[in-house]
Amino acid sequence: MSGTRQLKYAGLIQKDLSEIFQRDSRHWFGKAFITITEVQVSPDLSFAKVFVSLMMVDDPEGFIEQMAQKKPEIRKALGLKIGKQVRIVPELHFVLDNTQEHAQNIEGILSRLQIPKEKPEEDGSED
Repeated sequence: MSGTRQLKYAGLIQKDLSEIFQRDSRHWFGKAFITITEVQVSPDLSFAKVFVSLMMVDDPEGFIEQMAQKKPEIRKALGLKIGKQVRIVPELHFVLDNTQEHAQNIEGILSRLQIPKEKPEEDGSED
């Protein structure tokens, strides 16, 4: 259960990280398109779990490793944006968000289902 303070802090981090990736990701990660889908912050606000969705990436797990290597640069850029608003710039942990893939998988399963159509009920009255 997250408190109001954690939720506000998570929203701030999500917004600012999104702007950072929109502006700076080209020189860090090339043509990859990165979307921050969710941020979860620890109760002491020192740790942030950042869920990312990736497009135009061949190896998502390898890309998350690459993001982990760039973490100090990303954290520094985040600190420059939010440093005057917060006391601590949290330690970042990037996690691949597979929600879109799961949704597509479920949609594919549902589209292959063979559901028979219901026959209209016949009226019991005879003329």
